[in-house]
Amino acid sequence: MDKNQIKEVIAKRAALELKDGDVVNLGIGIPGMIPNYLKPGVKVLLQAENGMVGMGAAPEQGKEDGEWINAGGQYITPIEGAATFDSATSFAIIRGGHVDASILGALQVAENGDLANWMIPGKKVPGMGGAMDLLEGAKKIILTMEHTAKGSPKILKKCTLPLTAAGKVNLIITEMGVMEITKEGIVLKEINPEFSIEDVQAATEAKLIIAEDLKPMQQ
Repeated sequence: MDKNQIKEVIAKRAALELKDGDVVNLGIGIPGMIPNYLKPGVKVLLQAENGMVGMGAAPEQGKEDGEWINAGGQYITPIEGAATFDSATSFAIIRGGHVDASILGALQVAENGDLANWMIPGKKVPGMGGAMDLLEGAKKIILTMEHTAKGSPKILKKCTLPLTAAGKVNLIITEMGVMEITKEGIVLKEINPEFSIEDVQAATEAKLIIAEDLKPMQQ
């Protein structure tokens, strides 16, 4: 799979995690693609930390409106009834526990649910943004990310980069499969049929627990 195919597989699968009535915050990158793959009839409220509830899919090329962007500066569309407000109100929604799920990217994730997704020492970064607030305030944390970075595992026994938060991740979705963080470790629940269990484990530093009812990755 090329990069675009990988991102599409991950975003399509992540969209299936959203249920009617959910308030969901989407991070930048792959999470921002998810509105394009929501199933017909599924009605969720997508929240952008820059101050919006009611975010829709990306606009058609040539129909972008500079007034409508997400927290990553990508063009979006508003759904009917969308609301905009200041960032203080946006973070009150997050910190108040009103976000059902937050879908974020990751640099590294550990088998106990630790997440590192905001900096690599020695490289300039703009800051942590709202990730720390989301990890503490959202009811469920879902990671959407490529399984490896330049061939090196990103799902580790222990993170080596500075943490964004400890023990907060619930679910990991990569191009290889869907993994749940449990007290016992990381459970591989769904696998992309293009890969074998051995392939997934070889690309993962942490020891995977294979679900007894392991299923093909949904799309």
